[in-house]
Amino acid sequence: MEAMRSIIRKYQHKHISLVEAGVTRHRSIFNGLNALAQDQPDCKLCKPEVVIIHDAVRPFVEEDVLLKVVIAAKAHGAAGAIRPLVSTVISPSADGCLDHSLERARYRASEMPQAFLFDVIYKAYQQCSDYDLEFGTECLHLALKYCDTKAKLVEGSPDLWKVTYKRDLYTAESIIKERISQELCVVMDTKEEKEPISYLLEALRNELNHVKVACGALGYAGRDTQHILEQCYSFACVNFMTSDFHKTKKLLSMLEESDLSILYPVVVVSVHFFDFKLVPLSQRMENLMWIREFAKEVKKRNILLCGLLISYSQDEQKLQETLTQGAIIIAALIRERSLGFVGQLLVA
Repeated sequence: MEAMRSIIRKYQHKHISLVEAGVTRHRSIFNGLNALAQDQPDCKLCKPEVVIIHDAVRPFVEEDVLLKVVIAAKAHGAAGAIRPLVSTVISPSADGCLDHSLERARYRASEMPQAFLFDVIYKAYQQCSDYDLEFGTECLHLALKYCDTKAKLVEGSPDLWKVTYKRDLYTAESIIKERISQELCVVMDTKEEKEPISYLLEALRNELNHVKVACGALGYAGRDTQHILEQCYSFACVNFMTSDFHKTKKLLSMLEESDLSILYPVVVVSVHFFDFKLVPLSQRMENLMWIREFAKEVKKRNILLCGLLISYSQDEQKLQETLTQGAIIIAALIRERSLGFVGQLLVA
C-alpha cells in the first residue's frame, strides 16, 4: 500500500482510492467491489452504475475500448474485450501426448477491460464459492454462472496485450516513445517567419509524415500555446540569428511549471540559425555552450534539452540540403529521446 501511495504522490494522480489486495485475483476484485458498495461501513465512495475491471499489466488500453465495453455493459449487464487467438489451443493427455485441439477460428481470447452493471458483478462475487475465489480467472464467467448474465463480447485492439516478461518492458517503452513522438511543436516568434524557417517547417513535415507540426507564438501565455504545452512532448524552439537562450529558457520555465514531464520525458531542441560567413562560429560558441548547464538543470525534471546549429547560407541549394539534414536530426532526437544527446550541440 505504501508503494502505491508513493507512486500517487510522485506522479500527482488525483481522485484515487486504494484498497488492500487479496491473495488471488478474484479476492482482490471482490475487495474492490466491497469498497464501492454502499453497505460497507465508513465507505467514502459512491456505488457506481457500471464498474470497469482492468489489468494494470495492460497499460495501453484505448479510451474507445473502454467506452464500448461500458455501453455494452449497460445494455447487456456485462461486456468484455476479446481478440482472435494467435496460437492453436491443444489439450494434452495424462501421458503428455496430444489428446485433442480446438478449432482456432471458433474461439477468442478473453482480454481486459471488462465492464459490468455493478449490481450484477457484486451479486456474482457475493455468491461465488471459495474455489472460484482461489482458482478462477474469468469475471465474465462468474456473471454468467451466478447471475445468468450473458456478456456482450467486444472486439478489442491489438494494444490490449499484457506486459508479462522482462522483454515486454522494452516493447512497452518503444510504444510509449512512438506515441509521445507523434506531435512536434515548433515554437518561434511570429515576427521571425523568415524564409529559411518556412523551409525548415516544410522539411519537418516531409520527414515526420505522421507528426503534426504546430507553430506557437512566443507570447507563451496564449490559450492556444497553453493547449499545445498540455498536449505535446516534443518541442523545437527556433532562434533566428541569435546565440542567446532567452526564448528557450522561457519555454523551459513554462514546461517546468506545467508538470508535463512528470509522466513522460519531454524533448526540447533549441534551434539556432546562423550565417557563418558573416558571424564566425567561434564568436558564438561561448554563449551556445551554456546549453550544457541548462540541460543539467532541466534533466532533473525529465526534460531532455539539446541544441542544433543550422548554417544560414545564401545559396538556395545548400540551404535546402542543410534544412533537410536539420529536419532529419530533429526527427531522430524526437524518436529516440536518448539521454546520450542531452546537453549536446549538433550541427546540420
